[in-house]
Order: sequence, then C-alpha cells, then structure tokens
Amino acid sequence: MVTETERDQLNARLNAAYTSGSLDADDYQARLDQLFAARTLGELVPVVSGLPALRTYADPALVESTGGQPGELAPSRDTNRLTLLVVGGVALAVVVLAVLLLVLAG
Repeated sequence: MVTETERDQLNARLNAAYTSGSLDADDYQARLDQLFAARTLGELVPVVSGLPALRTYADPALVESTGGQPGELAPSRDTNRLTLLVVGGVALAVVVLAVLLLVLAG
C-alpha cells in the first residue's frame, strides 16, 4: 500500500527533476499519472527509474565543507582568541597552584 507521505515525497522528487530539466513535460506527466494511480510500492518503480539518487544521509554538524577536492589541504583556521584566553588561564592557574604548593611545603 502506498501512503500519502510516500506519494508526497515522490511528487517532490518528480517536481525537482522536472524543474532541473531531467524530465521533459510528457515524461513528467506520465510519471505523475503512474504515481497517483499506484496502489503498491512495486508500481512505483517506473516512477523513480532514472531519477537522480535520493540522498539518504545528512552531513554531521561538525563537518565543514571547504569546497575542495578529496586529498587537498584545507586552509588553516583562524586562531580563536577565546580559546587562547582559556588555555592561558588554565596554564596560569597551574603555575599559581605549583607555587602555592612549594611555599606551603617549604
């Protein structure tokens, strides 16, 4: 059984393919007719055949695309001042604690 959600998703894919020029008007209309006449998932195979592959994953939020090619080095990132401030503060705290321990032990 084909659900309305599946029909809506396939309709959006067909619209995108038609808009991008991957489908001509006659093919687009024929696939729409098949889409809305289909009762089973098997009847949808001709509707999606030849369409661009559907992306089924999302890029992780931490991945930044630099637009380069695989194997190319990415440009270096600017140093974040807050990070330097935090690292410097932690280093200063360690030094102060070390001095206090030496004074108290002596």
